[in-house]
Amino acid sequence: MAKKVSAVKENPRLEQRKSKQGIIRLSLRYNLGTQAYTDDNTGETKYKTIHKRESLDLSLIASPRTPADRALNKETLELAQKIRFEKEQQFKEQKDGYRLERNKDINFLDFFESYIYNYNKKDKRNLKVAYNRFKDFLQDEPQYNIYKDYIKPQQLTKDMMRLFVEYLQSRSIGEGAKTIYQRFKKVINYAIEQDLILKNPCIGVVCKADDSTLRKDILSMEEIKQLIQTEYKDQNPQVRDAFIFCLCTGLRFCDVDALTYSSVDYSNKTLTFEQHKTRGHSANSGVVVPLSNTALTLIGKPSTNTPSKELIFELPSYTACSKALKRWIKRAKIDKHITWHCARHSFATNSLMMGANIAVVGSLLGHSGLRHTMRYLKAVDAQKREATNRMNFNI
Repeated sequence: MAKKVSAVKENPRLEQRKSKQGIIRLSLRYNLGTQAYTDDNTGETKYKTIHKRESLDLSLIASPRTPADRALNKETLELAQKIRFEKEQQFKEQKDGYRLERNKDINFLDFFESYIYNYNKKDKRNLKVAYNRFKDFLQDEPQYNIYKDYIKPQQLTKDMMRLFVEYLQSRSIGEGAKTIYQRFKKVINYAIEQDLILKNPCIGVVCKADDSTLRKDILSMEEIKQLIQTEYKDQNPQVRDAFIFCLCTGLRFCDVDALTYSSVDYSNKTLTFEQHKTRGHSANSGVVVPLSNTALTLIGKPSTNTPSKELIFELPSYTACSKALKRWIKRAKIDKHITWHCARHSFATNSLMMGANIAVVGSLLGHSGLRHTMRYLKAVDAQKREATNRMNFNI
């Protein structure tokens, strides 16, 4: 039996259902009105209420034992209530042609959260980062602190955006600030489409990044060997193999996460796939990568007769993979800030260090031109300088 969470007058209303696994799943229950029907036994006209249920893909911890568990449940419920409210407005608009006046009553932060919830592209994680950075900005900036919990769309100004960009640049390195700001502008553009904002506050406010220089740490060949030799109890072998595979091929996480065995040509030792990042808007989204014996060993062979559906690496979420990588790097005693994307940078830099042609490396990475590939040359120069500096002698 579903437990009612919200008032009867709310439509849809929020419900909790406990699964067999002991997880409380949240859903919305819509009342679509009554429908007349004739009773087959008595011939009487009767009425029944029509309902529709929609899963929220959100769940609660059934028996929270720690303050962290209780805080997580509270945050999840608050998010569910915000989604329920927005869904109610959409339902009223479809049913009665009515909804609240958006430009007067909506909280841009709620709108932002709702946008993230309904977003299903690969950069959803970056959107969440943009949301959290914007909330931190409102909290930390004295003149905008009054908006930390509630800000109307029309209260977003160009001056605020300029300060927000400065705030992002102070907290990020490399292309981080630019990436976050680009995702933030996606939400602004959608708000404009929904008539929540009349004038775009981001116009003329640019977040620049020096993308000609590689700013992320990379793993040298010696450090890669050191990492491979480091194994420990409870290490996730799928995460380990997938990261080493990225070091061998230069793949991004989003690409290795979605790889199926149908992409592998064992006879020609090649991998053919389409990059998620550039799919649909670049002629270079398709990439063919030669596979070394190490890469083929990591791939193995499919265990089923449907290679087009079987994933090569069964990976947990990006967050879980990142945490596992961080533990692995620490146990290998490598004193660098290594993220999953560093595997791609390491592949490119090490390939150039070993004499590969820059155009070939760019092709393997799926770059549409050499502009992005050129930044790896500076990393190679830095490694060469470091190598020669070790050749100092007392004479």
